Amino acid sequence: MLGRNLYLKSGLIALVLCFWPAPKAVAESPKQQLQGTIDRIMEVTRTFQRASDMDDNRDLLRKIIMPRFDFDEMARRSLGRYWGSLNGKEREFLSAFAKFAEGSYMGALGSYRGEKIIYGREQVNRNLAEVDTQVLNSQGDAIAITYRLHLVGGEWKVYDVVIDHVGLVSNYQSQFSRILRTASLDELLRKLREKGEGKEG
Repeated sequence: MLGRNLYLKSGLIALVLCFWPAPKAVAESPKQQLQGTIDRIMEVTRTFQRASDMDDNRDLLRKIIMPRFDFDEMARRSLGRYWGSLNGKEREFLSAFAKFAEGSYMGALGSYRGEKIIYGREQVNRNLAEVDTQVLNSQGDAIAITYRLHLVGGEWKVYDVVIDHVGLVSNYQSQFSRILRTASLDELLRKLREKGEGKEG
């Protein structure tokens, strides 16, 4: 009888444990998530020996980069007050911007020559974060780069990059505003597509 009771109790405990929610793993910090992505990118670019290596590995790099960057949020912030004037062309603009921003980032990676990356301050304020980094070349010269991230579905995603105190979003916003003061949205879309395809314009 005692053995039977012990068996039943063990079975009940096992049943409860099956349905009891397991403790969630401690979420990685913005710096940890960002560093994980950058480390994977650097692992790929360190193997480059020819100019064609970038094109050969573009799809692989895209798979690493895209989950960490929120190009939609970057696009909305870059367009600023003009976002409300898209009139149904939101998806078209987001697509053109993503290819444009991706092309710019890929171009920067193509010039990578083994520089060292140092991770500095991490600042978190609820769903927003900033991570400071420095890129050191072989001569010891440093470029300060700050990544601005926000929390989306448990992932910290980059929506702006500040290079030597100049933010990409504010820079794009100035460029787009200058174009839209004298030209149409279609003209801006055309320029973004040309830049994204590596053409002049």
